[in-house]
Amino acid sequence: MIKGIVASNGIAIAPAYKLEEIKLDITKQVISNPEEECARFSAAIEEASNQLEIIRQQAFETMGEEQAKIFEAHLLVVKDPELIEPVKSKVMEEKVNAEFAVKEIRDQFVMIFENMDNEYMKERASDIRDVTNRLLSILMNVKSNDPSLISEESILIANDLTPSDTAGINPEIVKGFITNIGGRTSHSAIMARSLELPAVVGTKTVMESIQDGDLIILDALNGEVIINPTDEQIVHYKDLKANYEQEQEELKVLKDQPTLTNDDYHVELAANIGTPNDLKGVISHGAEGIGLFRTEFLYMNRSDFPTEEEQFKAYQKVLKGMNGKPVVIRTLDIGGDKELPYLKMPKELNPFLGYRAIRLCLDRREIFKTQLRALLRASTYGSLRIMFPMIATIQEFKDAKTLLNDVKQELLDEGIQVSDRIQIGMMVEIPSAALLADQFAKIVDFFSIGTNDLIQYTFAADRMNEHVSYLYQPLNPSLLRLIKLVIDAAHKEGKWVGMCGEMAGDELAVPVLLGLGLDEFSMSATSILKTRKLIKKLNMKDMNKLANKAADQSTTDEVVNLVNDSIK
Repeated sequence: MIKGIVASNGIAIAPAYKLEEIKLDITKQVISNPEEECARFSAAIEEASNQLEIIRQQAFETMGEEQAKIFEAHLLVVKDPELIEPVKSKVMEEKVNAEFAVKEIRDQFVMIFENMDNEYMKERASDIRDVTNRLLSILMNVKSNDPSLISEESILIANDLTPSDTAGINPEIVKGFITNIGGRTSHSAIMARSLELPAVVGTKTVMESIQDGDLIILDALNGEVIINPTDEQIVHYKDLKANYEQEQEELKVLKDQPTLTNDDYHVELAANIGTPNDLKGVISHGAEGIGLFRTEFLYMNRSDFPTEEEQFKAYQKVLKGMNGKPVVIRTLDIGGDKELPYLKMPKELNPFLGYRAIRLCLDRREIFKTQLRALLRASTYGSLRIMFPMIATIQEFKDAKTLLNDVKQELLDEGIQVSDRIQIGMMVEIPSAALLADQFAKIVDFFSIGTNDLIQYTFAADRMNEHVSYLYQPLNPSLLRLIKLVIDAAHKEGKWVGMCGEMAGDELAVPVLLGLGLDEFSMSATSILKTRKLIKKLNMKDMNKLANKAADQSTTDEVVNLVNDSIK
């Protein structure tokens, strides 16, 4: 059995189809006419652009706008002067062939991205490889591998799947895929979820362990791959597959229902999104709102900051698309593990504790004001809630809100309409903010608890460091007490509290959070119906008692046992 990361849920049973990487044997050659070589390189760029435009159109027709945007990003890469000019310079100055120059510059970029701490940025190295491999194939006149040529039911096996590979997949034929590398935020994983194909990534050894034609069970519920299973295993997994598919159908009944406990207590289930293209999944999974729009994704995969107009259109699309349902938009949260290649940031020993999020925005106000103008201009198109991240002190929140009000007045003076019903809140992800929640609650409209950072700051444990990963304990009583402190303080002032960290969709945590009085749970859209089904089985009075008991325990294990006993 091989273990990996679940990128897209489901179970598939089919023969393996190995997508072997093309061997591009690139050698350094000295050339006599560098101008002619640069012209050959320019022609390859033109051809690659034409190919990508065709793939973009195919992706749009078969998978929708979100996936087509991936190839728009690839078109930007292939035409990016940051890639083109260094290649041409190398050809002209060193009198080397274009293939060698592309490979050298590609390797430099890939090394930079792969050495970043940010998982999202690491996975953009795959995009650079995809684009440059296309260029190299054109320059060397080598036909690239094409998954669209697969003609029999298969599970695709690859070292990695580029977006171009994934765009060629026919979901009627390809029943799922498994890769050596990749994570949940890689483009191939995003596209797998869009196609609703089971996918397990990051297995490390699948290409070495599986042969073409091997029968494969792909368990993309538990992240497991079984090679040449027994008859008993096949029967077992066919039953699991049928049960899973039936469960998915049953969950669809809950799509348009409110989220009520069995004693009719209502909470809101909202979705976390990264771009406007995530709206389709939000709506299809019955979200009651958007609890976190991570706007930093609008700033990534670019060579410069998004303009006010670009941001306005993105926020407008989300607000209109949600049809009056609440939309919480977090202002720019860059720094820590999220970097922008075009924003020069100081090198820091502890970037998670450094110059990031609201700290950066209050210092670089021209960046912040552009975003605030776009948000306020979009506010008339729906129910907007603006949230400031990484607030540590009362003064930071006041400064951010003052700037927001100044921008609002500027827009009104320009004759631009702004909604007068915007809620202004903050993320609670720093212990100082949680401990002072009673004072913050007097000046905010809402809190949203960001548990990913709150956990790492509470336990002084970097969540990216595998040596201290055991300290990522969402159900530790110390964290539950901080959460209770925040919720109680907000409710005393008549304010609502949401949660937008991973903990909000954790099946063990939901009963406790419900009992603590959390008003809004924001999670991945695919978790919403499952969570709604769970909450419908719970009784609010019982969960109140459970939560109080949980906060009085000493260890995470004691809380887990308590929850398991209670929900049985």
